Amino acid sequence: MDFSVLYIGSGQATWNGAVPLAKAGVKVGVIEESQYGGVCSNKGCNAKIILDKPIELVERIKAMQGRGLDGVPKINWADLMAHKHELIVPQDHHGKQRLVDAGITTITGRAEFVNAHTVVVNGQEYTADKIVIATGLRPHRLNIPGKELFHDSTDFLSLAQLPKHMTILGGSFVAIEFATIASACGVKVDVITRGDRILRQFPAQYVALVKADLKKQGVRFIPNMTINSAQSAGQEILLEGMHEFSLTTDYVLDATGRIPNHDRLNLDALGVAYTDKGIVVDDNLQTNVPGIYAAGDAIDKKTPKLTPTAAFESRYLAAKFMGKNNQPIHYPVISEIVFTSPRIAQVGVALDEALANPDHYDVSQVSYDGDWFRQVENENGAYLSLIFDKQANDQLVGAAELSHEADNTINTLVPYIQMKMTREALNDLIYVFPSIEYTLQRRLPLV
Repeated sequence: MDFSVLYIGSGQATWNGAVPLAKAGVKVGVIEESQYGGVCSNKGCNAKIILDKPIELVERIKAMQGRGLDGVPKINWADLMAHKHELIVPQDHHGKQRLVDAGITTITGRAEFVNAHTVVVNGQEYTADKIVIATGLRPHRLNIPGKELFHDSTDFLSLAQLPKHMTILGGSFVAIEFATIASACGVKVDVITRGDRILRQFPAQYVALVKADLKKQGVRFIPNMTINSAQSAGQEILLEGMHEFSLTTDYVLDATGRIPNHDRLNLDALGVAYTDKGIVVDDNLQTNVPGIYAAGDAIDKKTPKLTPTAAFESRYLAAKFMGKNNQPIHYPVISEIVFTSPRIAQVGVALDEALANPDHYDVSQVSYDGDWFRQVENENGAYLSLIFDKQANDQLVGAAELSHEADNTINTLVPYIQMKMTREALNDLIYVFPSIEYTLQRRLPLV
């Protein structure tokens, strides 16, 4: 065999496990057909965060007008995009060098399976005892007439000049985060959704507040609409939909979801099971073909397809391959966030589920409007929900927050939930004062 473990893809689901494997003396190979480091590092979350940061800063500065600050800076998109390129362009090199420095063999090109232990890349065959599919997702594209006029998330994250009028198709993470960014930069934004809800995985009450705020900024939401076609209209694009709907716009962002890349691997030749959501694996992340595994967004799974989840799965497989963990994978509590302004973050039991089951859960919901520490930055309209399990000694089992500091609050709560701390135990901690954590503790009712 050429390798003990061969990875297809080089993103978070690969390098977090491949690097420690190689450093432990295991012969590892990584195949990458595009940019080393994967989507997140090169054309996904990292780039998005760079574009989002000044939006967050400007919102905080707006809140402090007349309270120590005068004047709101204007976002310079050209400078911001140059800054993004400055940080992101080197990621491909860094991603590859990280592997090389660990003693991993890198192979550039598209892989296709020949058999359970062999893949071919650029006409050359490579063999391995174990193969891990970590090929991730790519943007979904609507299959309608005129679809070639649309752009995807990768295009937006490298957009040299913002249009005057942008229309976004979809209501998920990408759609609403990019609507937030574009609107804050002065773009007229329309969001068209097939249903009547956006951000379905987040608490309905918090999503409603974010949506209301976006509307105040001029974002228009067009629900329950299916776009059937698009065509050029001079320098613009004409969208046509059901019920004689039509809309002329400058730029169309197709944010209707992401689809797995397993269709490019020749899996049918091996009989590897998959669905339109990803590759089917057991609780050891192994496919139905022995020796072939999958990790990250390539998997058909109920757990959120997030960067930290992919990294966790990669580390799990590395431990398994080194003989350090023979147990089925057991996911810890998983936190997630949407980078709207303000943010919505959550962990554990979903707020909507808890509210729908009052006999099982006790939900403490509070507003930060009267909290002096939050008012230091004059943040209004911030809320926290804490979810306790009545049937498990009042353990903290979930939380959700809408605020500029939602990520910090939820990150504080992750270990509490993982360690199954009770309401009483949470009050037996002493934090730095003043701090987000101390403020959080004051929101934990003893009874």
